[in-house]
Amino acid sequence: MGEIILVRHGQANSAAQDEAGYDRLSELGRDQARWLGEWLAGQETRFDRVLSGSLLRHRQTAAAMGHPDPEIDPRLNEMDYFNLGAALEARNGVPMPGPDDFALHAPQVMEAWHRAEIQGNESFTEFETRVTSVFSEAAVEGRRVLCITSGGVIGMCVRHLLGLDPTRMAQVLLPIMNSSIHRISVQPHGIYLAGFNSVPHLEHPDRAFARTHY
Repeated sequence: MGEIILVRHGQANSAAQDEAGYDRLSELGRDQARWLGEWLAGQETRFDRVLSGSLLRHRQTAAAMGHPDPEIDPRLNEMDYFNLGAALEARNGVPMPGPDDFALHAPQVMEAWHRAEIQGNESFTEFETRVTSVFSEAAVEGRRVLCITSGGVIGMCVRHLLGLDPTRMAQVLLPIMNSSIHRISVQPHGIYLAGFNSVPHLEHPDRAFARTHY
């Protein structure tokens, strides 16, 4: 049996208004990643491969976890949600959300993107194809692979494994925490979701403040 562990990056610059401004870890994000790296080192067997998206927040998360030189794979990069949100506003007049409105906004974005009514840097199909391709390659029996990525990529992977429609995929995105662990079991007869949104490194009450979603 093999295993793929997906890790969402630590908290980024959540006050940003565009992708470039968002793409860096906060001090808390660095702490979250460091704590996760320490937990994995103490609880898990070694990884055969460590992959990271090419975004700065991915690489900073990998380094803080103790993996300063991961394999860089841009297929693990996040969807361009800022551009998708801007496209939805231009087409349907739906404004970009505040933190409390994301639960209503994300399903509208995913549905419109899936129907090809809006597009950012890539189509929904292109995003799905690149995400599924990297995980298909990583799914090797007898090997453990760590992938440091973003919430949208994790959500797309769950969609692929569970056959979710775009609205349910959006609902999967909402609870994903910064520095969370998601497990995929690789077995002879298929690959299966084996764990979702775990934060064992943040379970102590003293770290409750560090359980963040954005």
